[in-house]
Amino acid sequence: MAMSDLDALDHHPDAARIRTRRLSGSVASLVVDATGLGEAEKEALEQSLKDAALAIPGVAEARIALTAAKLSRTLVAVGSGKGGVGKSTMAANLAVALARLGRKVGLIDADIYGPSQPKLFGATQRPEARDKQLVPVEAQGVKLLSVGQLVAEGTALAWRGPMASGALNQLIEADWGDAELIIVDLPPGTGDVQLSLIQKARPAAAIIVSTPQDLSLIDAARAIDLFEKTHVPIAGIIENMAGYDCPHCGQPSDPFGHGGAEAEAKRLGVAFLGRLPLSVSLREASDAGTPPAAGDGPAAAAFTDLARKLLVQLETIGAPKH
Repeated sequence: MAMSDLDALDHHPDAARIRTRRLSGSVASLVVDATGLGEAEKEALEQSLKDAALAIPGVAEARIALTAAKLSRTLVAVGSGKGGVGKSTMAANLAVALARLGRKVGLIDADIYGPSQPKLFGATQRPEARDKQLVPVEAQGVKLLSVGQLVAEGTALAWRGPMASGALNQLIEADWGDAELIIVDLPPGTGDVQLSLIQKARPAAAIIVSTPQDLSLIDAARAIDLFEKTHVPIAGIIENMAGYDCPHCGQPSDPFGHGGAEAEAKRLGVAFLGRLPLSVSLREASDAGTPPAAGDGPAAAAFTDLARKLLVQLETIGAPKH
């Protein structure tokens, strides 16, 4: 039989992944590029090509060899010096906005002691484990992993530093498939989890979320100082809860101040990515597990704008890959 007898594989949906094909007697041998695929997708690809080859007249055996180049990934940490500034909500919506811009995005909920991403995404299903690796859950176009998916809701995690660091390592080393950009939602502060992330999987950049008030900015400056001391570039500061319009009289109000994070960014010589106001609709959507960035309207547009600015900063920084 001639080599051309395998030309029927040109019509296979994954023909572009076939790197070489050879027919020796009744044995068809294919070398196939499986870069970016998860284990389940690899198995499906192998079986599909094997079935297609065996359907060719005269082929009695099909041998499929899968190869894969190491996929480059960019990690971006989202941190804050203080809790309660909307960091997790920001990380969730940035991830969704980036996915809607066409990026293949993963999200690690590294807030080990207070995981909130499952609630924000409405994703309570438990991730599977395959070959000692966790397989992220898909939600809103984002691959998600959180300790909150592994324990019952409301369960306190009384873990010391080494246990928390070990849990973070499992999340980082999961089967992220074709994810090219991974957002890491860090816990507040500058403790063990932050240091473990920097040591084991140095982020390409960090975003700092802060409210405009001085008390929050003091701690935001500490978070920036940690990243700078460990040579992690700061992609920028986002000012959250920057005012709101009174639902009764329509007048603007600034209970936490206004412009403080922008002024701090200027003082520290880092980029200011933008600000978001207090919003009842944002809070309601977050509680309902439907990130506003996944919809339409002003909130979605604001998160999309922040996502675009982040991508520009990553290009400017020349973000290293993992």
